[in-house]
Amino acid sequence: MLKQKRLWITVFASLFIIIGCTVNESENGETIDEETNEHTPPSMEDLDPDDPMTEAIKYGEEIFNETNVVMADYVGNELSCQSCHADGGLSQSSSMVGVTADYPQYRPREGITFTLEDRINGCMIRSMNGEMIPSDSEEMRALISYLTYISEGVEIGAERPWVTVNSMDEVPEPNVENGEELYEKKNCLSCHGDDGQGTGANTGPALWGENSFNDGAGMGRLTKMAGYLQNNMPIGAEYELTDQEAADLAAFLLMQDRPVWEGHDDDFPHGNRPTDIITEDRREKIRNGEFDWSEIENVVPRKE
Repeated sequence: MLKQKRLWITVFASLFIIIGCTVNESENGETIDEETNEHTPPSMEDLDPDDPMTEAIKYGEEIFNETNVVMADYVGNELSCQSCHADGGLSQSSSMVGVTADYPQYRPREGITFTLEDRINGCMIRSMNGEMIPSDSEEMRALISYLTYISEGVEIGAERPWVTVNSMDEVPEPNVENGEELYEKKNCLSCHGDDGQGTGANTGPALWGENSFNDGAGMGRLTKMAGYLQNNMPIGAEYELTDQEAADLAAFLLMQDRPVWEGHDDDFPHGNRPTDIITEDRREKIRNGEFDWSEIENVVPRKE
């Protein structure tokens, strides 16, 4: 009996060591898996129906997932927050879990310190090609409530190792003809349509045209578009894009017409403007085969 008892103690101790090596639990029950670097946010199912915050959190989730429907007057295209931040912002890639720990932060593009409300409105006028949400509105309060809820357990200024960086430091010189072939070969059109107009904000958002993001959005940069494609597409990761394929596809998508951001001249007021922003004049040059890719510092020669 004593030997059996010692055996069970040894087994439980071993399990504890194994679990302890892979998951850290914070005081409020939130966990970070050390192997995957994923943070486990609280579940919406755990919301207390008697808590007055619950209604705002649920409304914030609804706005996040169906922005173009719930806030049609503010959204100028057919996108939602979830179009880029999948699973209500809970997906590891482009995760919004812990985003409240990042703000306030200085933003070189605008040249000022941004609050989280500012950052949301930056997306509204660029990615959504729409209008700013009043900071004191019910909708803004709801969005902040939702993002704060899914960020519980992440301290201000803390690193968020579970967030994938959707950008490439170096991009091979693109071949847009190959990018067009890849758009069909990789079956992008099944979700995003033959004409890039998409099949739905959350099923296949518009990649170009009037219902897509404007060219002032972060996705309008070659390095960011290529990185996003490589990290996120296709959904389910059935195959991976090489650096060259990601560059070719990104260039093909970004050379298409899309809404024009009228504030380019005001961006980066203190200098260090990125060289990979694909503006209207560049789109035309790319389509005509006249664009010099060496204008973009991050572009490197293709590997033959």
